[in-house]
Amino acid sequence: MTVVIRLLDGGEAVELEGQLKEVFAEAFAEPPYGEGPSDVERAFRRFRSQARRRGFRAAIAFDGDSVVGMAYGYPLSAHTGWWDTLVDPVPGDLRVEDGRRTFGLFELAVRPRWRRQGIATRMHRVLIDGIDNARVMLNTRPEATAAQASYRAWGYMRVGSAIPWEGAARHDVMLLDLARPVA
Repeated sequence: MTVVIRLLDGGEAVELEGQLKEVFAEAFAEPPYGEGPSDVERAFRRFRSQARRRGFRAAIAFDGDSVVGMAYGYPLSAHTGWWDTLVDPVPGDLRVEDGRRTFGLFELAVRPRWRRQGIATRMHRVLIDGIDNARVMLNTRPEATAAQASYRAWGYMRVGSAIPWEGAARHDVMLLDLARPVA
């Protein structure tokens, strides 16, 4: 079958929560993540509230009726706490949010069997195509070398590091400036 990417809103994405959990569980069970059932549940407690946010969108990869990949996010609010998790100092103007400046990419995952087919790249393009934000921000584990290579190839640059939640490993904070042409 051919993998098809569909852009969904929050309500449509929530209808697929069971399959999205399966994608998350498979993708993040592997090193360097080593995430288990409690991590999946924590992520999807956040997902339910994220899906209700203004501007939430999800690019979902389907192989037939099966979800094989997901990417989702929403514009950061003017009062986001995302920047408060930084452990490296960054210029003050980088931290300024107005509710429209930055689109936060919260999850991007592809089931192992479907990797290395360009699905993540396609989902990323669909997710950010047409957004009116100036930049996209994400957190990623520094030791996730394949993910890091993709993000850099898409034009992201590391701007610091963060511990995004209590007990989390250190993550690289990466920004994609949408005003810059991407290769």
